[in-house]
Amino acid sequence: MKNLKLYLFALLASGALMTSCDEEETLVEQRKADNPLPVVTDPSGTNGSVTLTKYVSIGNSITAGYMDGALYTNGQAHSFANFLGTQFQISGVGGASFNQPDINSPNGYSGIGPNNTILGRYVLDLSIPGPRPLAGEVPTAYAGNKAQLNNFAVPGMRIVDINDPALAGSNPLYARFASSPGTSTVLSDALAASPTFYTYWLGNNDALGYAVGGGVNEAAITSQGNFQNALAGSLSQLAGTGAKGVVMTLPPLVLLPYFRAVKWNVAALDAATAEQLNTALQGVNAALFGLTQLPAPFNTVYGISEAEYNKRKIAYAAGPNPILMHDKDLADLGPNFDFLLASQQITAAQRQALEPYRQSRPATSSDLPVLTAATVIGTGAAPIGLAVPIADKYVLSANEVVKTVTARATFNQIIKGVVAQINEGAGATVITLVDVQPKFADLFGLNDALVTQLALGLGDPDSIAAVKAEADGVLGIKVNGTNLAPDFSPNGVFSTDGIHPNPRGHAIIANLILSAMRTAYGVEIPDVDVLAQRGILVQ
Repeated sequence: MKNLKLYLFALLASGALMTSCDEEETLVEQRKADNPLPVVTDPSGTNGSVTLTKYVSIGNSITAGYMDGALYTNGQAHSFANFLGTQFQISGVGGASFNQPDINSPNGYSGIGPNNTILGRYVLDLSIPGPRPLAGEVPTAYAGNKAQLNNFAVPGMRIVDINDPALAGSNPLYARFASSPGTSTVLSDALAASPTFYTYWLGNNDALGYAVGGGVNEAAITSQGNFQNALAGSLSQLAGTGAKGVVMTLPPLVLLPYFRAVKWNVAALDAATAEQLNTALQGVNAALFGLTQLPAPFNTVYGISEAEYNKRKIAYAAGPNPILMHDKDLADLGPNFDFLLASQQITAAQRQALEPYRQSRPATSSDLPVLTAATVIGTGAAPIGLAVPIADKYVLSANEVVKTVTARATFNQIIKGVVAQINEGAGATVITLVDVQPKFADLFGLNDALVTQLALGLGDPDSIAAVKAEADGVLGIKVNGTNLAPDFSPNGVFSTDGIHPNPRGHAIIANLILSAMRTAYGVEIPDVDVLAQRGILVQ
């Protein structure tokens, strides 16, 4: 088993990134071609019916400019919120300076590495291929004037944290710029800034935390009641200031590269290795089959069906193979294996060897290994994900995918309902809802069938029609004739962490908001030049 080799096919959603030096140079040239120098102009615009003198942004990691697994200076500078703040300062629009709690760190912080080294943002390394971390720095307290801040986004923040003074105690990225840690809240700080216009994008983490963790902890999904109360309470206070705002829906989380880069059948084996694994796992299959053959009355208590046996049995062949996974939603066969021991059908040693397979099965196309699974699949003397099941936290099972999709769909319905209720109470549109789902559906290449299958939580027929009208079924999104991919490849729109947009993705989001503002408020503000922004950094 020690000589087993596993070749991970796809670290990118669009396929493997295996490049030679010549190909790397081609990629560099392509990046230059796709990132032309912006034409120097003196743009102007108008603010329509909205006052933009004090723009405030509220959100989580995306709004903060967190990307490549870290909050770092260049990422902050390329947040959609900062893009908007810059556009609002164009002549005639009336916006003022947009101040962020600068991290003042070129690489930021993503965790602790070997020998207690500090890890920073990730870059795409073409020699692996895949992301690798640079040296990082531990975040320090914001040294600027907190009273002049405009961006109140906090990475990791859930919607239920927006008015919780305890957030500073658990989240150092809020504590570093909180006006009064332990007393102030994100909402109170944002209100103290006296906004005339705001963007509000919260709720992703109220389902995403569960999904990123492989669906292990259902408590990580915020309850419907708590979500609605936090949303209604915070938006009511913001609307009460007289400021107008934009509230955004939640994208289809399970389509993010974090859940698509590592395929369910990532294990590519040659015939000899497949046979070696099959021989080693004969005992597991024999025990499972034995449970289908138990006589009455034991079969009703300890037996399993033929269908259950077929779901769990392990068989490898030359070529791509499904990974072996733990699935907590399966019946626990521990007592069944104990019965085989008690009835002397297996030995104590054989029973001990069966312990890892109590709730295991080969993955199917409905299961989504998370990005971090790539670091463990095939490792160990008994290769993980092949000889022994990969842990639950590394795979979002089919049932857990449904729970994630359902939670996000529910939250989107709550967002739409609360916004509509506040507007109705005000007798005017004081909050503009920006539905990001059509744009994401187009990006991920969804067609009519997939829109329905993924239960996007669109709600009303008009929203469904809008998504289907924009989703062309072609992977990627066209910007000025250039196709940008839904991954973290050199021409993708996501950063190397597989969750957060890169600068081009942020520019697309900013333009989506600007488009909604033109419709709602009659503003005339130029779009951000998407192709002038960098993609990911390749090293």
